[in-house]
Amino acid sequence: MAKASLYTALNLLFFALIGTALLAVTYNLTHDAIARSEENEKLKLISQIVPAAAYDNDIMKDTTQLAPDKLLGTSEATVAYRGRLKNQPSIAVLQAIAPDGYSGKIKLIIAIRSDGRIGGVRVVAHKETPGLGDYIEIARNNWITGFNDTSLENRKTADWKVKKDGGAFDYVAGATITPRAIVKAVHKALQYYAQHRDELFAGAGATPPEKEKGK
Repeated sequence: MAKASLYTALNLLFFALIGTALLAVTYNLTHDAIARSEENEKLKLISQIVPAAAYDNDIMKDTTQLAPDKLLGTSEATVAYRGRLKNQPSIAVLQAIAPDGYSGKIKLIIAIRSDGRIGGVRVVAHKETPGLGDYIEIARNNWITGFNDTSLENRKTADWKVKKDGGAFDYVAGATITPRAIVKAVHKALQYYAQHRDELFAGAGATPPEKEKGK
């Protein structure tokens, strides 16, 4: 009986180790590819929310690293992209996370103009229910454009909720948790910007592309 129990235990340990090893290998093989895919999607979406007329520097190179912050919902350092017009701050793109989506974290990029108004919001990655909660994607619905031009000045604190909760933002019936999480995250990102605007644009920016060509 003891030998049989030991044999069973060893078998279970063996298969557990094999399973763990396979998971580790799969993670290592897919993690970088997923990260690259998200990065490419993020860069594509930035062009949608930052009009070319809003900056004359190389916004993709004029960046600064932001420490993790509760207002951004981040637990790791992120990169902020900075737009300047005639050497003056014009727009910043922040990365934020709505941690309380229906199916987990929702990764966002948020363009905020120098006057504190939102230039645009886009969802970079999410796991919300297909056909129900995925209307947050610009490719499926224009709901996300409802944040355009909003700010802490033209929206009261009570407005930063979905209409079901007495706020100003629309939602789709049956999928309230998803927009509720995004509205909260965008509101917090605006608060972060208001507190850190000067720090965000501190430091020398990248040389404008036209000047580089003239060298």
